[in-house]
Amino acid sequence: MEEKKIDVQSIIGFLLIGAILIWMLYNNTPEEGAVEETKTEQVEDASPQPETSEQEPETRTVQDDSTALADAQRRLGAFGYSETLASAEGGITTIENDLLELKISNKGGYIEEARLKNYKTFDSIPVHLIKDGNASLNMNFTTTDGRTLNTENLYFEPELTENNGNQILSMKLKVSEDEYLEYRYAMRPGEYMLDFSIRSEGLTDVLNTSQNPVLNWKLKGYRHAKSISYENRYTELIYEYDGGDDDYLGQGSVEEDEDTNISYIAYKQHFFTSILLTDTPFTTSKFTSKNLVEDEEIDTVYTKEFASTIPLELKAGELNYNMNWYYGPTDYKILNDYDRNLDEIVPLGWGIFGWINKYLFIPFFAFLSGFLPSYGIAIIVMTIVVRILLSPVTYKSYLSQAKMKVLKPEINEINEKYKDNAMKKQQETMKLYSKAGASPMSGCLPALMQIPIFYALFQFFPSAFQLRQKSFLWADDLSSYDTIAELPFHIPFYGDHVSLFPILASIAIFIYMMMTTGQNMQASQQPGMPNMKFLMYLSPLIMLFFFNNYASGLSLYYFTSNLITIGIMLVIKYAIIDEDKIHAKIQENKKKPKKQNRFTRKFQEMMEQAEEQQKKQKK
Repeated sequence: MEEKKIDVQSIIGFLLIGAILIWMLYNNTPEEGAVEETKTEQVEDASPQPETSEQEPETRTVQDDSTALADAQRRLGAFGYSETLASAEGGITTIENDLLELKISNKGGYIEEARLKNYKTFDSIPVHLIKDGNASLNMNFTTTDGRTLNTENLYFEPELTENNGNQILSMKLKVSEDEYLEYRYAMRPGEYMLDFSIRSEGLTDVLNTSQNPVLNWKLKGYRHAKSISYENRYTELIYEYDGGDDDYLGQGSVEEDEDTNISYIAYKQHFFTSILLTDTPFTTSKFTSKNLVEDEEIDTVYTKEFASTIPLELKAGELNYNMNWYYGPTDYKILNDYDRNLDEIVPLGWGIFGWINKYLFIPFFAFLSGFLPSYGIAIIVMTIVVRILLSPVTYKSYLSQAKMKVLKPEINEINEKYKDNAMKKQQETMKLYSKAGASPMSGCLPALMQIPIFYALFQFFPSAFQLRQKSFLWADDLSSYDTIAELPFHIPFYGDHVSLFPILASIAIFIYMMMTTGQNMQASQQPGMPNMKFLMYLSPLIMLFFFNNYASGLSLYYFTSNLITIGIMLVIKYAIIDEDKIHAKIQENKKKPKKQNRFTRKFQEMMEQAEEQQKKQKK
C-alpha cells in the first residue's frame, strides 16, 4: 500500500515538474530576433560556418572590398579602383548599324571585333577587319606615383545610351566615380564613320605631366581576296600630314617612318580600310609596316602588319582629343564624300594620272554602270569610247610609220654611202626628213600622248571597288583573276591557275606589235636602239605572266583596247592611207624649197661646224 502511494506521488511529482518546466519555458521564450541571435551564437560556437545574420555579412563585405581595393591600389595606384568594379569581370558591348557591327571589350576599352555586314570574302566568309586579336589600341602612361600603366591591361566601365538613333558608348577607366579616363564611341545609322574621343576628367593629380601618354595602334591585315599576292600589292599604310600632304610606307617592310602634324592614319587592305582621324593633329607619329607574305603558298592568312606610335599631349594635366574611326570599303565615292582628303587613300595615280581618273574615268564609268546590264559591258563600252577618241592620235602615228616606210630605200642608200662617216650620215638623213616632211619623232609623240591615258586606266581598274565580286562571262570576280584551269603545281610569278583574259590580251598585243613594229623589222638595227624584234616577243610574254594574278577587269580592258586598236589600224591602212599617194607627196615636198625653222637651221650649222672640226683633226 505504501509502495503504491510512493509511485503515485512520484508520478504526480514528475507531472508537476513537467508543468513547471513548461511554464518556465513559456515565460522565458525570447522574441523572434533574439531566437535567431541565440541560434547564430550556438552555430558559431559549434563550428566556424559562414555568417548568416543581416549585419555581419555587410561588415564582412566591406572588409573584403577594402582588402581588394588596397591590393589593387598597391598594383595600379589610383587606377586600382577600376578593378573593384563589376566591369573588371570582363564583358563585351556591341554597337551596330545597318552597315557595321563593332564589339568593344571592357578590357582595354577597344574594339574586339569589327564586321562589315554587307560584304563577304572570296570564300564567302563575312569580312572582318578586326577579329581574334589581330588589332589593338593601347595607351601607355605614367602616374604621379611613378607607375607605368597600359590601358590594354585595365578595365573600363561601359555605359550605352541612344540619342536620336545614334548609339553612344562611354567606356570609363575610373579612379573614382567622378575621376576617369574615357573612350567615347558614337555610331550613326548608315555610316562607316563613327565619332571617337579620348578625354580625362579629374586626373590632373594622377597623370604625370612631365611625360605625355603614348597611343599605340596595331593591326594585322586579314586576307580577303583570292590572290593574296595581288591583294598585298595594294595593302599599305597611308597617312596625311602638314595640313593636306599624304605619304605611304610602300610594299616592303619599313622599320620606322616619322612625320609631324598627322591628321589621319589609314591601314589600307586593298578594298577595305581602317582609319584613325583626328581634329587636333598629332604633333608627331612613328609608323612601321611589315610584309607578312614571303611565300604566298605558306603565308595565306595575313598580308601586312601595321603599327603607329602616337604621343598625346596633356593640356592642363588632362587629355582631350576628338577623333573618328572609319571601318569600311576603300570606295572612292564613299571616302570622297567625307570631304577630309580620304580619296587620297585610293591609288588613282599621281599628278595628271590621278586627275584623269578623278575627273574623267570615275564619273564616266559610274555613268555607264548606272544603266548598262553588267560591269563587264561597261568596261568594254568605256574602252571603245576611249579608243575612238584616241583614233586621231593613232592615225598620226600610223601615218608617220607609213612615211618612214616609203623613205626606207633612200635612208638605206644614205647609210651605205656614208657608212664610214656617222656625222655626215646623220646630216643627210636629217636633210631627207626635212625635205620629205617626215620625222621619226612624229611617230613617237602620238604614242607618248597616250601614256597618261593608259597609265590612268592601269590605276583605275585595280582600284574600282564596284568591280569587286561582279561577274562577267567566265570571270566570277572582275576585281580578281579569272580561272579556266587549275594547275596541280605552282609556277613562280605565274601561279597555280590559268587565266583566259590575260592570254587573249597577250595575243592581241602581239598582233598589234606585228602590225606596227613588224613592218619595219627588216630595217638595220641602229646602235644604241632596242632590239624591236626582241621587244615584240617579250611584251606579250610579260603581260601573260604579269596579269595572270591581276584583276580580270584590267585584262579585259587591255584585250578590248588592243582589239579595237587593231581594227582602227586596219581601217586606216586599207581605207584611209594610200602609200603610193604618200610617196608622190613626199617627192613633191622634196622638190619644193623648204624653209627651215630657227632650231633646225641652228642644229644644221652645229653639225656642219662639227664636221669641219673633224676634218681639221684628221689633217
